[in-house]
Amino acid sequence: MHTTQNLQGKVAYITGGSKGIGFGIAEALLAQGMKVAITSRSGQAAQEAASKLGSQNILALQSDVSSLASEQAAIAKTLDTFGQIDILIANAGVGHFASIEDLTEEQWHQTIDTNLTGVFNTVKAGIEALKATKGYIITIASLAGTNFFANGSAYNASKFGLVGFSQAVMLDVRKYGIKTTTIMPGSVSTYFNNRTPSEAESWKIQPEDIGQITVDLLRMHPRTLPSKVEVRPSVPPSAL
Repeated sequence: MHTTQNLQGKVAYITGGSKGIGFGIAEALLAQGMKVAITSRSGQAAQEAASKLGSQNILALQSDVSSLASEQAAIAKTLDTFGQIDILIANAGVGHFASIEDLTEEQWHQTIDTNLTGVFNTVKAGIEALKATKGYIITIASLAGTNFFANGSAYNASKFGLVGFSQAVMLDVRKYGIKTTTIMPGSVSTYFNNRTPSEAESWKIQPEDIGQITVDLLRMHPRTLPSKVEVRPSVPPSAL
């Protein structure tokens, strides 16, 4: 008999949850009856997102993933409020795209510090809580973690690293009953890199699609683990 996991009352911690993919995942998990903590580098942005989500089960937190101490404090506040953490979603990310001649040292460090070290900090801060609940780690990588492109040296390095990090963590923590999956989306219609989504981007993956994938992963039978999930638009303009 097929058994799916009941998500009612479980607790998720989502970095970069004030918009885009993180917001879409938060919305999907709240709809499953979960309690959700979302973080943003801006406390105001986190509060505004929580208001939009309109649930009594949402907690808005300010945290900078590039700081381990900041993530530890946010995890502690989540535990103080909800008592446990069952799912940790490392989603916060930035993108700087330029040729190696033009990419600045600051842009390089910000990309690596957020997209790679930031995920290390989030997982490191949350690991003990996840051991207690036999929880689930989901990292949001990118197809850029397996496909390199011009002007992508910093972004590619961060996402290639994130995919490798996530797969190694999966091997480290499965002995505790913790699952680890990295989701690797292609083009998603979000505010990423200071863009504004538009109707012309209806062909792209939508944040709610990643939310649905997250729910599907969490509801899967405990014996089975999709450790790496690649997601693409079905028909991008280049295929027409």
